[in-house]
Amino acid sequence: MEASHVILLLLIGYFVYTIDNHAKSFPQPPILVLIGLGLSFVPFFSEINLTETMLYDVILPSLLFISAYKYPPAALRKHAGIIAVLSTGGLLLTVSLLGIVIYFTVSPFVSLSLIGAFVIAAVMAPTDPVSVTAILKQSGANEGIADVVEGESMINDGTSIVIFTTLVMMISTGADFTFWSLARKFLVISAGGILIGLLFGWLVSKAVHYTHHKEFQVMLSIVLAYGNFHLAEALGVSGVLATVTAGIMLSWEFTHTNKEDHYREALDGFWNIVEPTLLSVVFLMIGLIAASYLDSGLLLISLVIFLFSLVIRYLVVGLSAAAIPSLRRVFGKKEAFIIAFSGVKGTMSVVLLLILESKNAANIDFIISLSFFAILLSLVIQSFGIYPLTRKLLKSE
Repeated sequence: MEASHVILLLLIGYFVYTIDNHAKSFPQPPILVLIGLGLSFVPFFSEINLTETMLYDVILPSLLFISAYKYPPAALRKHAGIIAVLSTGGLLLTVSLLGIVIYFTVSPFVSLSLIGAFVIAAVMAPTDPVSVTAILKQSGANEGIADVVEGESMINDGTSIVIFTTLVMMISTGADFTFWSLARKFLVISAGGILIGLLFGWLVSKAVHYTHHKEFQVMLSIVLAYGNFHLAEALGVSGVLATVTAGIMLSWEFTHTNKEDHYREALDGFWNIVEPTLLSVVFLMIGLIAASYLDSGLLLISLVIFLFSLVIRYLVVGLSAAAIPSLRRVFGKKEAFIIAFSGVKGTMSVVLLLILESKNAANIDFIISLSFFAILLSLVIQSFGIYPLTRKLLKSE
């Protein structure tokens, strides 16, 4: 990919973000993806390729850090129970149920192993709220719904990749699937990432007070976002959870210092520019590369998988809310459905597919095509549908 490609993608992203004055009805991420799909037929953009390294090692740490750093600690404390349940046990339950349903639905028609079905379920598990959280707030939804959706997404990005990598290892090596081996690896990798994030998040939250130069504070936050991520990955634990934890730690520190506005002004000025810049390029490139993965013959099966993912997520959200007594009166059936429908698939799901592409195993191309179609259906249908759906459900109360 050449510099001219990047400049043109940024320019297109600028126009979409600037011209779109009706983001609640026309959210930018799916629009950017659809534009990217159209650009894939233009010869000039044929050389653009979104690699696993570019997305996972370069782009993802920034997006994870921004979401964690900007997430209010008060909201995390308030909704810690439901967020923890949804992004851990709830995620495991979602992958298990969806994997079983996919296997018994798809395998009678095409060749698909049980592990392959679980891999597709793991790809469909992480959520990307970037296109829906602002819409939820504009639609008049309970602010707690948006906080839960955003908070869950931060954590389940880390937990989903642990589950996914374990399943991919099994499908690549032919190892037998056991729940306990998955659970054990899940706990070790997750706990290790969280501990590293706590340690380095705490160190940087103290170190930032030793300078009042905004430029140096921004430099330190970049070191935290990327250094923390890659150190955790090098140690064999979750870089995603390490970066998310560190961002939360830094945000928590800023809420407990008298100079909060000073520090936030420095970091916000930088990261608020980085976020839309990266997102515009990422979603355009997802659209650009999607055309090479999509198979129109798999549309119906992908649609069925997408619909099952919605139903199972609704069941898991409802059960998770019911399991916490204090939330039963706050999150009823309508709120649970809104939270479930807000679980749009996006960047992390594409990361998992790009990781899967590098593996040498049978039926990988079929699994990728099937999953990519389901991801795009989720991104478009849920992003465009969340505003009218929320308005309708809230209006009927």
